[in-house]
Amino acid sequence: MPDDTVLLERHFNTAFAAPDGIQKLRELILTLAMQGKLVPQDPTDQPASELLKAIEVERQQLIAEKQIRVTRLLPKIKVEDVPYTLPKGWEWVQLGNIATLENGDRSNRYPNENDHQESGIPFFGAKDMVNGVLRFNNGLRFISEAKFSELTNGKLIDRDFVVLLRGTVGKIAIFRVTAEFSTGFINAQMLIVRMLNKELCNFFSLYSSSIFFQSLIAIKTTGSAIRQMPANVLLDFLVPLPPLAEQHRIVAKIDRLMARCDELETLRADRNQKRITIHTAALDRLLTAKESSDFSTAWRFITQYFGELYSVKENVAELRKAILQLAVMGKLVPQDPTDEPASELLKAIEAEKQRLVKEGKIKQSKPLPEIKPQQVPYELPKGWNWVRLGDISQIIGGFAYKSNLFKTEGTRQVLRLGNIRPDLIRLNENPVFIDDSLGELTSELCLLKNDILITMTGTRSKHDYLYTVRVEENPMNGVLLYLNQRVGAIRLFSDARYMNLALKVEILKDAIFSSATGSANQANIGINNLREWIVPLPPLTEQHRIIAKTDRIMALCDQLDEQIDAATSKQTTLLNAVMTQV
Repeated sequence: MPDDTVLLERHFNTAFAAPDGIQKLRELILTLAMQGKLVPQDPTDQPASELLKAIEVERQQLIAEKQIRVTRLLPKIKVEDVPYTLPKGWEWVQLGNIATLENGDRSNRYPNENDHQESGIPFFGAKDMVNGVLRFNNGLRFISEAKFSELTNGKLIDRDFVVLLRGTVGKIAIFRVTAEFSTGFINAQMLIVRMLNKELCNFFSLYSSSIFFQSLIAIKTTGSAIRQMPANVLLDFLVPLPPLAEQHRIVAKIDRLMARCDELETLRADRNQKRITIHTAALDRLLTAKESSDFSTAWRFITQYFGELYSVKENVAELRKAILQLAVMGKLVPQDPTDEPASELLKAIEAEKQRLVKEGKIKQSKPLPEIKPQQVPYELPKGWNWVRLGDISQIIGGFAYKSNLFKTEGTRQVLRLGNIRPDLIRLNENPVFIDDSLGELTSELCLLKNDILITMTGTRSKHDYLYTVRVEENPMNGVLLYLNQRVGAIRLFSDARYMNLALKVEILKDAIFSSATGSANQANIGINNLREWIVPLPPLTEQHRIIAKTDRIMALCDQLDEQIDAATSKQTTLLNAVMTQV
């Protein structure tokens, strides 16, 4: 047999490169251990069969002393039941032959509030199972020693394993006596697995983390909304049991290999964080550059280390944001002194608005407040203007269609919050439709080509609103699109493509986020907030240059994402090949 440990060491770099490589490496180490391939066997080791005899003697002694109950006789393991052949000296054994199982106390499913104390005997729940250890971290839940003595099941002793039977089925943790707690208790959603020989605890801890054990759990788990597993099925779980001396060697070897994995994870996290930190600093220099020379220096640094910086998707995402911010700051493309300034564009927009008012197509809007110097976030280039969104567009609010009028199919679809994502209209996301008569009655809510959709409600802390997307056509896929409540439309009086970019820039969205109303969790944006939104307006010809340049760079970002995906796929394929070889 080849030295699998040497082979593992040889391919640590492969695991380091693959996204989930270190986790797969951990799984492989445990799998090799459960197959007897991680450390060499020693013919002088006392075989596992002798260990099982000693365990059975211990069981009978505990039964005689009435410390444990007699359990059902387990069926003999058949040759066809074992999944693979074990090395000489090992034994396949059922879990019920090396451990006792004990449910949590059913009469005290949860501590009664009247029994709560500030100290005493702790009650452990699922949230106290942290990284394989039972830790009391889910609030103050204690009962008195007198109340504890009344419990018939679920009392913990040192090195008991606790298995979750409901919810995250199979999650397992060990209880260790500490200076703080010498015992505790669990409820009926949990199961105590108590080794008859405490020297088995370290090996069982590894076994319970292996894919083999978790696959047995998956087979026995039922339910869809709430997953659950009966306790008694664990009695029949097969355990590959090595000689006790080999168990010690396996545990020691895994401790060393897992420590290597920990080092690799720390090294990779530090490397990725360093890339992100350096890239963030470089973009900050780019965005805050006052002189063209400073801007050029910052950009040269990014281009010099381009391949290294953009080998992680987080940096590509930040590059996309930075490009949009540079665009609205007038730093993405050079200004042309021959461009007609934005002030002339504003005059043309005002003339267009008055024409539409005169024709009765739109209503005369109220004058918006003058923009004060302290309200603008940065200085604009010559030829640009700060404007309020309502000065250059018509803002349309959605309608509260009654849900009982919605249909599951049709040719007039009502767009709701869930249908809108940045630059994406998700027609297939829980679609609802209205009939033709209602569509005709609300025809003013039917979108036009180049309208910019915007979501006006979301979670305050997440800022998951103000999503915008430009409508490139309506009907879309043969379906007419309408506005539901809390979805707005921004109808520009000029080219909408630039503004669709500008409204995604965080530095411009901050003022709107801060003006949101609603509850502590839910934030709402009103039509007036959108009308008063302050945005930068470049000359029209510069807008066209910005759009062209942005499109090219975003296409490059798409290519970077594809390259990262391709490299990731290649690394994963290589890792899988290595794992198969091992």
